[in-house]
Amino acid sequence: MNTVLLKKIQSPRLTLWMALASVYTLWGSTYLFIHFMTERMPPLYMASLRLSTAGLILYLYARISGLPAPTPKQWVSAGLIGVLLLTIANGCMSVALQYVPTSIAALLAATVPLFIILFNWISFGHIRPTNLSLAGLLVGLLGVSLLVQPTGVGVSSTTNTWLGIGLIMVANISWALGTLLSGKLSLPSQLISSAVQMLVGGGVLFLFSMLTENVTPTSIGDAPVKAIGSLIYLIIFGSIIGFSSFAWLARNASPQLVSTYAYVNPVVAMLLGWAFAGEALTSSSILAALIILTGVVLITLGRK
Repeated sequence: MNTVLLKKIQSPRLTLWMALASVYTLWGSTYLFIHFMTERMPPLYMASLRLSTAGLILYLYARISGLPAPTPKQWVSAGLIGVLLLTIANGCMSVALQYVPTSIAALLAATVPLFIILFNWISFGHIRPTNLSLAGLLVGLLGVSLLVQPTGVGVSSTTNTWLGIGLIMVANISWALGTLLSGKLSLPSQLISSAVQMLVGGGVLFLFSMLTENVTPTSIGDAPVKAIGSLIYLIIFGSIIGFSSFAWLARNASPQLVSTYAYVNPVVAMLLGWAFAGEALTSSSILAALIILTGVVLITLGRK
């Protein structure tokens, strides 16, 4: 009986679906918990603690497991990726969630494939997108324009709202650049690379926080219980488990399948924001969401 159960647990297909479910739900929930974490605490400070702690845990685990320490060149390469993906992208998203609902932030973040396609076309790979991908780009842009138009189908048109939207666009650009650059730099093993990215990205974010926010290194002692609980959730489930699941999928599943997280996460984020944060779920915002997600699906299906 135990042998049969063990074989089922070790089934590659079961592992695949467990990893997908982890990325779908855990990453989709991070928007809500970032919102909870930063309601009464400075966003850059809390984000830096999340990333640095998760990176330290992963690095210690990797070294205890026998993985070699990265070379100085690998530290620089992984650190650069960490600054792009975590200091800039994650930092901008954490601040943006002060100004826009979690559901809208997640939908705008779903347009990352659009930037990856464009940058890979004009600079990194000089690879022209397929016609299906180009159609997806246009559909995605249509959905974004509907979502953020001045009349506001999903958000009210205020200065702070546009600041939040602008920060999310900066985050998308930085995430796309970091993703494309990852394939061109000398990086250590996946686990060590992830740990270094979190350590460097979180460390730089901490410096920015000390310079721009009214905090001290011990300000975590002033955080409410809700913020502490959200921080712990994000460290364990968002960074360690969620990111590890994504890294496994990146090595063991097709890119098309892995990319599906980009249009499942916003659906999870919208439902959680509506259920637990009191965010509006209007017919217009749902229509914009469907258009954006259709564009991302077309881009994913049309990749060469």
